[in-house]
Amino acid sequence: MDFSGEWALEREIQSEIAGQAGRFSGRAWFCAAEGGLAYREVGKLHLGAAVLQAERRYFWRKAAGEIEVLFADGRPFHSFTPAQTAATHYCDPDVYQVAYDFADWPRWSSRWRVSGPRKDYVMVSRFSPVSRPEPS
Repeated sequence: MDFSGEWALEREIQSEIAGQAGRFSGRAWFCAAEGGLAYREVGKLHLGAAVLQAERRYFWRKAAGEIEVLFADGRPFHSFTPAQTAATHYCDPDVYQVAYDFADWPRWSSRWRVSGPRKDYVMVSRFSPVSRPEPS
């Protein structure tokens, strides 16, 4: 799987605690960087009546048969393999569980289940290719 390039990104968020739904619409880029791919997403987050500009950054790399996902500052986030596409990240007291779905490649998705004392939501992100070249 080659993630390089630009992706259309649509995300749905359903919060059980807040009892509200949110959505994100934007773009994501995987760009070549030393040792892997720099990931950046930018878009609009709709939560109730509020519309916010939102951005995230991560770093993806291959290591020992796994895909490691790191926070932008280099801290480990989670890792998965093409055969085992689920992972868990513990951020005491919260638990983040992800399942990736690449069955319709190059369209793919991630489903996050987040739980903790003040968190209880599901977030589904859907990626569709826009172009293969990396942005400048």
